Amino acid sequence: MNVLPPSIADLSDDDLLELYTADAGGPWLRVNFVATLDGSAAAAGVSGSLGGADDLRVFDLLRRVADVVLVAAGTVRDEGYGPMVLHDTDVAWRRAHGMPDHPVFAIVTGSLSLDPGSRVFTAAPVRPVVLTSATAAASSKALALAEVADVVPCSADDDPDSVDAGRIRGLLADRDLGTIHCEGGPSFLGALIAADAVDELTLTIDPSLEGGEGPRIARGSSPELRRMRPAHVLLGAGGVLLTRSVRAR
Repeated sequence: MNVLPPSIADLSDDDLLELYTADAGGPWLRVNFVATLDGSAAAAGVSGSLGGADDLRVFDLLRRVADVVLVAAGTVRDEGYGPMVLHDTDVAWRRAHGMPDHPVFAIVTGSLSLDPGSRVFTAAPVRPVVLTSATAAASSKALALAEVADVVPCSADDDPDSVDAGRIRGLLADRDLGTIHCEGGPSFLGALIAADAVDELTLTIDPSLEGGEGPRIARGSSPELRRMRPAHVLLGAGGVLLTRSVRAR
C-alpha cells in the first residue's frame, strides 16, 4: 500500500509554522534550499525556476519568523536579491507577535565585493549587517559600506583573511538575532557544515532532472559526517517534496 506524506495544501500557515518551528530553541541556524531529483541546486544557473508555489510559500513563512536572513554575497548577486522587504501579510503577523516589521539582512563576504549604492542597502527597511574577514573590515571598502551597513569582522584569530563560518551564529545571537534563516549558497553551506554550525535543513525536492554539472546544495568537504534527524515530509503540487531535518542530538 502506498502511503503518501501529508499535502501542504491541507495545512494552514499556522499549521506549517508549527511544523517548522518545533524543536527550535536558543540560537538556531536554519538553511533553506531547493534541489532537483538528481541533486542539482540550480537550473540554467539559478535556483529560482525550481520548487514552484509551495516552495515559495514555505520560503516566505520561514522568512516571516526569522530575526535575520543570512546569504553569501555571491548568491545575492547571482539570484538578483533586492532589499529584505517582507509582504504586508508577513509584516502584520510579525507586528502581532511583537517582532520588528522586517528581518535584518546579513550578507557574508570575505572580500567586501559589494556595492554600497545597491538597493540591497539604499532601500533596506532595516540596516543590513555585513559579515566579513578581519582584514577586509579594516580596509577602505569597509569605510564606504559602513555608511549603509554594520560591517562586522568574523575571522578566526589565526586567519584574519577568511570568514570563520563557525563564529557567525554566535555573532548574530549577540546582536539578538537568534533565529537565523540562511539561503545559501552552496559554498557557504559547505563552510557551515564543516564548522558544524547547521541546526536545520529545509529542502524542497523538485521532481525534475537537471543533468549536466549543476551544483549540489553544498560544496567543499567536512571533517566528519553531520547527522541530521528527519522532522517531516510534505507533498506539494506536481510531486514536489518539502522536507525538514534537524540536527541529531
